[in-house]
Amino acid sequence: MGNKYVLILVIFTVWMVFFDTNSWFIHKELNDEIDKLKGNRAYFKQEIRSDRNQINKLKDSEELERFAREEYLMKKENEEIFIIEFEDSLKTDKDG
Repeated sequence: MGNKYVLILVIFTVWMVFFDTNSWFIHKELNDEIDKLKGNRAYFKQEIRSDRNQINKLKDSEELERFAREEYLMKKENEEIFIIEFEDSLKTDKDG
């Protein structure tokens, strides 16, 4: 009689761990995915704060001009721009 209950318990445990739609493995995968998404959420919140700060800075015309000059290499009339690149930032044939 005792073996019957042990066998049923073992079958039930194996079923719940491996085969059930709410198995332990599926729960583990879902929990890992939740942790990954929480990490992404924190990253994107930080990026939003950074972008908001950048937008607030760009409301100032001098900052907007500085941004345009640095990012888009814009210039005023009769003005020359020299771009200085350091040797370690240049892509070479060795870099692949």
